[in-house]
Amino acid sequence: MTMPLAFVVTPSQPFPLGLTPARSAEQQASHTVNVAVYAPGLDAVDVHFIGTDGVWRKEPLPEFTDGVHHGLVVGIPEGTPYAFAARTDAAGVAPEPGTGTLLLDPYGRAVDRVGGRWLNSRVHGGFDWGTVSRPNVPMRDTIIYEAHVKGQSMLHPDVPEELRGTYAGLAHPAMIEHFRTLGVTSIQLLPVHFHLDESHLQDLGLTNYWGYNTAAFFAPHPAYATAASRAAGPQAVQDEFKGMVKLLHVAGFEVLLDVVYNHSAEEGMGGPVVSFRGLGDREYYRCDPEGRYIDTTGCGNTLDFSNPRVVQLALDSLRLWAEEYRVDGFRFDLAVSLCRDGQHSFTPAHPFLVAAAADPVISRTKLISEPWDLGFGGWQTGRFPVGWADWNDHYRDTVRDFWLADRAELDAGGRGGPTARLADALSGSHGLFAASGRTALASVNFVAAHDGFTLADLTAYHRKHNEANGEQNRDGTSHNRSYNHGFEGRTEVESIIAARTQSAKNVMATLMISLGVPMITAGDEFGRTQQGNNNAYCQDNATAWLNWTHDSAGKEMLDHTAWLIRIRKDFLLRQPMSYPAREESNYFHWFGADGTPMDPDRWQDPRERLLQFLLGSKDGYLDGLVVINGGPQRLDLAFPSVPTERGVEHEMAFELRYSTARQAEHRIGTVFASGQDDVAEPYSVTIYRARNVM
Repeated sequence: MTMPLAFVVTPSQPFPLGLTPARSAEQQASHTVNVAVYAPGLDAVDVHFIGTDGVWRKEPLPEFTDGVHHGLVVGIPEGTPYAFAARTDAAGVAPEPGTGTLLLDPYGRAVDRVGGRWLNSRVHGGFDWGTVSRPNVPMRDTIIYEAHVKGQSMLHPDVPEELRGTYAGLAHPAMIEHFRTLGVTSIQLLPVHFHLDESHLQDLGLTNYWGYNTAAFFAPHPAYATAASRAAGPQAVQDEFKGMVKLLHVAGFEVLLDVVYNHSAEEGMGGPVVSFRGLGDREYYRCDPEGRYIDTTGCGNTLDFSNPRVVQLALDSLRLWAEEYRVDGFRFDLAVSLCRDGQHSFTPAHPFLVAAAADPVISRTKLISEPWDLGFGGWQTGRFPVGWADWNDHYRDTVRDFWLADRAELDAGGRGGPTARLADALSGSHGLFAASGRTALASVNFVAAHDGFTLADLTAYHRKHNEANGEQNRDGTSHNRSYNHGFEGRTEVESIIAARTQSAKNVMATLMISLGVPMITAGDEFGRTQQGNNNAYCQDNATAWLNWTHDSAGKEMLDHTAWLIRIRKDFLLRQPMSYPAREESNYFHWFGADGTPMDPDRWQDPRERLLQFLLGSKDGYLDGLVVINGGPQRLDLAFPSVPTERGVEHEMAFELRYSTARQAEHRIGTVFASGQDDVAEPYSVTIYRARNVM
């Protein structure tokens, strides 16, 4: 039977998406690749590319399968710049090669600046990983350090100038030594996917420093590579990123990525046409029946995760970074937008969440949600499914209230809040996470993050100071739960500096003694300030970069942070590996200043600002006693006896190991027994090692 001449069979396939080398030796010799792009909004697609002779060419993608345009294209060796374009423009005119609206490949592995335009580049995924293995830090032992690739090393005097602010700089021995001395386990990087600057920032002469404006989900951001790697080309940029991961893994540190799948850099209607908008506007983005964007992100557009192709895009991207770049986990920006169904409602059984849980690669990484967005029903902390951890904003607000907002009230002669809410945060926010079937390990505890005041600024500013952002100080939240300790901003008054330092130490100590997974933001360990800017997303300068010149207060904060992390690790080392996930084996015993158990009236009494709690596990061999004095008075306290299951009082010995109060430091190592007395300094956290008395 003779086929019609119009029916042409080719070996091209609609998968995998992106560029895939052809298999036969002959095709490989001619640099033939299978090209596939999901572009349901276009009737016909060409791939434009620069040949080895430097001349632009274009070839059609003749096949069309379920919204995917695909075809075999000859003459695209590694290093070839390319992009997609509609076969004809709105007037029906076919653009010349390299002209017209060129669109980035959603699956492009690299992006490079060529002739003033952003183009994809063909790269390979090979890299010599040697025998390096992943750290695989258990969730219960994880201490996250949130950092920016550029800002982390840009001002570090021990990092060579040519490496500062780069992937290589982040893995320089000076940086690794800092991470090791501090004691963190997992370096969480602000977005490293290729991103662009918003139009309004370009008009102001500013840039999107944080990088939450992704344009390519499979490509590393080239500006974070060294000048040498950028000059060598996209393959070298990719290899530098992998080299960073390799060196951090050798040193025992995990690498987590902050990823932004909720929106793209194409902004709102009328924004730039970079990729998705030109390939299939109504399929890639959430739209109402009239085609208007439904924006749940505040960034102008929202990727439509009710479309299986968009879900596939995110899953394929995650798998690439986990497999090819050996990334250990992900923090999902505005994750609720990824979990809205066809009716735009959040569901913890969303196909994206189900698929991630079932994926043999993605499910083995750390998955952390920012559990909110700006849409209706946008706050979903505690509702993500098993296998996920959530940024715990309730924890953030509670700790800020207790140590900062309450102290402002108390110093002004008023009353702070009761201790009940703080106790829930300390013990893992059980009421928040239990309904989802998760434990305290689902709570990523933080008090400061990239977004908002730094820890030092929480103690030094009552109001935001974002004038440098060019928005008349309208941007950024105005409700910070901060306390400037009587003076706004920088001061030389020693008493105010001492009070601020102790408040910062109290917050850090609370973070390290709480059940859950602690997250420190880079620089908070030594008192980094942004001069009151609580939205420094566009400050690619010394405002947001880490300053490695520390004053005495900064050195004190760094010493105390490392000290607290050592205490946390020492305590966990002496608990079973199931701690604290097996909640039936854990215990918290709560006592007042007199050493007797707390009762409902005392929990709700705002005058009760001193709290003792004993924590540990029935299967552990070390307990911890923590005394929190959230009031302005120096108080006497009596050490508790602990009732056994038979109701018999159990005597214990308590060795003083740490205090945020300088007045108590000379007593470190002192041992007390149940019933004996000690003192709790004003506004302080004191930690004792507790042992049974046989």
